[in-house]
Amino acid sequence: MELLLDPRTVNSRKVLAGFKLIGADYSINKFDYFQAEQKSPDFVAVNPNAAFPALKDGDFILWESNAILQYAAEKVGNTSAYPTSLKVRADINRWLLWESSSWFGSCYVYLVENCVKPLLGGTTDTDILANEEDNFHKLAGILDARLKNSTFLCGDEATIADVAIAAPMHLHAWAKLPLNDHPNLVRWMTSNIESCNWWKDTHVGEGFSLPE
Repeated sequence: MELLLDPRTVNSRKVLAGFKLIGADYSINKFDYFQAEQKSPDFVAVNPNAAFPALKDGDFILWESNAILQYAAEKVGNTSAYPTSLKVRADINRWLLWESSSWFGSCYVYLVENCVKPLLGGTTDTDILANEEDNFHKLAGILDARLKNSTFLCGDEATIADVAIAAPMHLHAWAKLPLNDHPNLVRWMTSNIESCNWWKDTHVGEGFSLPE
């Protein structure tokens, strides 16, 4: 499977970490987000949304990061990362949908304002952050409550749901996500997720730097 992405972006890192959790073989066709290469004709021919990532598996093309995770888990047959139990899988799918519809967007506000804009010479808009704060706390509270009695989102083992939810938080300190009121979410992210090899192996540092 060939992944077309920039490993510094949220959904690209999500797919890379997910593939490592799943144990899927892959190659990378790297594009540069900061040079807007996702808008290049070569990339748009694969993903007309001009957004990372995309997958090519022979003549099969797939975009949307969570769909790519589902596909890879099914192809590899990893029933730990994506269990076949009807209720557990429905639960995982629920978190995948919630991440793309709600969680990603809220975290992304902080990523843009506190990371991307300053890096590109812009200024953080504190009004935008203030307007997002209540929504972020509502969403983070949902996760905090879920993780109160659970090591990972859907049980004692990490699944692709954990990968999806963690990805928008991947630069949480630099993005200044307001996590102090959500101790279970902090524990999950800093102790459970960040200690996993599949997460450490796809590390992105401040300044969107990658390990050498």
